Amino acid sequence: MAKEVIVVADKVKKRKRFGRIVKISLLALLLLLIVTYVILQIMYNEGGFTITLNSNETLESGIAIYESLDDTQAKRKLEATPVVFMDNISWKWLPEDIDTRSDGSHNGENYIAYSFYVENRGSQNLHYWYEFVIDDVIKNVDEAIRVMVYQNGEKEVYAKKNGLSNNAEAGTKAFIDDKGDIIILQKRENFAPGDRDRYTVVVWIEGDDPDCVDALIGGALKMHMNLTEEHMNKD
Repeated sequence: MAKEVIVVADKVKKRKRFGRIVKISLLALLLLLIVTYVILQIMYNEGGFTITLNSNETLESGIAIYESLDDTQAKRKLEATPVVFMDNISWKWLPEDIDTRSDGSHNGENYIAYSFYVENRGSQNLHYWYEFVIDDVIKNVDEAIRVMVYQNGEKEVYAKKNGLSNNAEAGTKAFIDDKGDIIILQKRENFAPGDRDRYTVVVWIEGDDPDCVDALIGGALKMHMNLTEEHMNKD
């Protein structure tokens, strides 16, 4: 009889110990999920697209960026309002006046749209470069992303090469490096003192892209635009 009591008591202790281990494991997993969720919220819901002046030299040369003619105070960083959920759409659904309808963020259903200004407040002619950099991508959603850039009313659309043909998608310029972080790199030449450029950047998932498949559902993308400066040689 005593042996039976000892055996039963030992089984009860093991069950309690196992129960504590399971509870601790579940709490640790829950904590990990919460931390991961918070990190993703910070990454993808705060500053999903930003524009920055990339160095002190750019500031010293007189280049200024700002998002509205109503407030031309120079900023070091501009931040577009993020879109929490983005479904695929066709470029045909974008507003015809998307470039001119507003300054700053003017997102629509399933696309990001952001307009801003670059101004030369210095005393020298200069060149500057702008680049688009992908910071992070989930579930290869960049396969079907479109980035449309208006520079002083002139439009260019960029996209990743077609996954089957390895050619540029119809009506687009291919990203400069499908495997690298920098996808767009362009040079603005002969930017004279007092000149001001207006940009509108539009980002969406192109539903007519052959690479826009169900596997992209739940994906996410974070990217930014850098502006850097290079002085002209005056001979």
